[in-house]
Amino acid sequence: MLGNVPPFGWLIIAVLVLVLFGRGRIAGLMGEMGKGMSSFKKGVQEGKEALEDEKAEMAEDITPPKKKAKTKA
Repeated sequence: MLGNVPPFGWLIIAVLVLVLFGRGRIAGLMGEMGKGMSSFKKGVQEGKEALEDEKAEMAEDITPPKKKAKTKA
């Protein structure tokens, strides 16, 4: 449905939104949206780091122990 709107139609929609909400309110909304996106990205990154830390803690050392060399006396 939105793909059928011509470019001139988008311009009219943008002007109507600007008139209804005002420039300051739209700028504030965009700022809040930017903060929300950066907060979401930060949360995803922290989640990845927590999973990596958990994997590192759960990893087992499967290296066989070193054998003592027998010496002949």
